[in-house]
Amino acid sequence: MSLVFVPLVAKDPYILRIFIFANIFAIYAASWDLLSGFTGQMSLGHAAFFGIGAYTAALLNLRLGLPPWITIPTGTVTAVLMGIIIAFPALKLRGIYLALVTLAFPIILTGIVLAFPAFTGGEMGIYGVTPLSESYVSDYYISLILMVVSALIMWKLTDVKSSIVRTGIRFLAIGEDEIAARAAGINTVKYKLIAFSVSAFFAGFAGGIYTHIIHIAGPSMLQLFFTFQPIIWTIFGGIATIGGAIAGVYILYPIMEFLRVVPEVRMLIFALIILIVLFLMPEGITTWFRDRVLEEECPRCKLTNAKMRSHCRGCGAPLRLERAES
Repeated sequence: MSLVFVPLVAKDPYILRIFIFANIFAIYAASWDLLSGFTGQMSLGHAAFFGIGAYTAALLNLRLGLPPWITIPTGTVTAVLMGIIIAFPALKLRGIYLALVTLAFPIILTGIVLAFPAFTGGEMGIYGVTPLSESYVSDYYISLILMVVSALIMWKLTDVKSSIVRTGIRFLAIGEDEIAARAAGINTVKYKLIAFSVSAFFAGFAGGIYTHIIHIAGPSMLQLFFTFQPIIWTIFGGIATIGGAIAGVYILYPIMEFLRVVPEVRMLIFALIILIVLFLMPEGITTWFRDRVLEEECPRCKLTNAKMRSHCRGCGAPLRLERAES
């Protein structure tokens, strides 16, 4: 809820712009987590979805004069088509082999962009994309609302306890053991295609918003930075949680930007922060916080309870011995 008040506190446009980008990258990181965190389909080519969404939106806006509310959804659909194309190798490949294949797609797209500079802008990219809105404050609230809605959809699709949407338990089963999932009757081909499509949808959606915020679509969007950043954010925050990926963005991205005041040691400090946190909290900061601060496991039935409870909500056993004695 505190994110709602950021424009009231952050008067500096630069700081507000950082949080606008954080909103967009939160969607992007969560989309990677949905695919790789839950289904175990290690993607090193997520920048392809992001870049496709951005370039499609930019080209439609500049070449055809279409507004953002048309270009962004169209870019999103194009990214989904790319996701389906990339998903086909995933049906037969696993592990490092799949990762290498996915890594090839943003490289291929970069080559296409550079090969047709008259159409794509080449190394300079495409400039003059229509702004998303007329002010940074409007951009912030639009991106925040879109992030919240996207996060809720992805969370529901991956919720293993949901009795209505059953994709989450199937995604997780594929990620844990695909052969066992297939033996249990899960159509792994179908659900991997769904995971790639949904992940590409939200990554392309983030790319379309991003290009209308910065008014540019360039080959840098297809480079390794946009491929590895969501992986770092997600692992730092907590993989296979959706919320962890989002939290990782809101923690690491502002830190990375504020460290620009010390450019000589910026990357060193950033790397040390990540290493220290992951050494102390190997499962991610949000997972550690949930397990150590918010929740507690019943010693008798192993049911998870809120930390504030004194007795298990399932079997009624005391959660802490000292409370039972008192």
